[in-house]
Amino acid sequence: MSSTLSFEVFPPNTQVGTEKLITTLEELQQLAPDFISVTCSNNRQTIEETTLRVADYIHTELQVPTIAHLPAAYLDQAQVQRLVTRLDQIGIHQILALRGDIIPELPPKQDFTYASDLIDYVKQQAPHFHISGACYPETHPESQNRIEDVKNLRRKVAGGCDQLITQLFFDNELFYQFQESCDLADIKVPILAGIMPIVNRKQALRLIKTTNTKLPRKFLAILEKYEHDPIALKEAGLAYAIDQIIDLATQDVAGIHLYTMNNAEVAKHIYYNTKNVLKGQIEVR
Repeated sequence: MSSTLSFEVFPPNTQVGTEKLITTLEELQQLAPDFISVTCSNNRQTIEETTLRVADYIHTELQVPTIAHLPAAYLDQAQVQRLVTRLDQIGIHQILALRGDIIPELPPKQDFTYASDLIDYVKQQAPHFHISGACYPETHPESQNRIEDVKNLRRKVAGGCDQLITQLFFDNELFYQFQESCDLADIKVPILAGIMPIVNRKQALRLIKTTNTKLPRKFLAILEKYEHDPIALKEAGLAYAIDQIIDLATQDVAGIHLYTMNNAEVAKHIYYNTKNVLKGQIEVR
């Protein structure tokens, strides 16, 4: 059984970042990914100026399947209708429906309280759209427990969610336990494993500070041993991610979704070291 490979990128805030992203996307194109997803942040710029612009470039210029992220909390029905219409015009018929992070000083809108509300609405407006949803192998941080979390996932799937993409994780056993919970709950859509390679100290420290992700002893040992050796830390971080992917592919995971951090070098390294294991990938053109 083959596993898909996809990448995630984020719209940059500067012209230099935009130029770098274009170069990155051109390199990612050569790896023939199953799709590239484009994130959306709740900032002052509109989704049209950020997410849709990048998604349009990937779909139209690079001709790579594209998924646009839509955050439910800060969108109203009129905006979603406009965004779905625009995506339809471009030819993009895939979205990732999220609630999105809540900004303390910015009250969310009331039309879509949860991602499941957004999924229901988009399926009504555009039933031909393929909708992905986010999931958490270690349960959503605001869920009381795994049972409640899986019930919410069932609601997403019942509303029309076609596949799930996990948040990043570093312990594959937690992912397998999560898969079993979904199977018991009769959640049958594909679950793609979200993998983020840790390749520098700054990234590692930010991860530890901002997420509740379990960090296995093997992973912590890498961070501690190579904390002040950037080259070794990068090599070890890439090796850890590759080891995760090989294990997941061996267990017939539906797909790997790589959080690239707009770094083509990292994505290429992982691709060339896992493509024969994933098997479903097309050779570089």
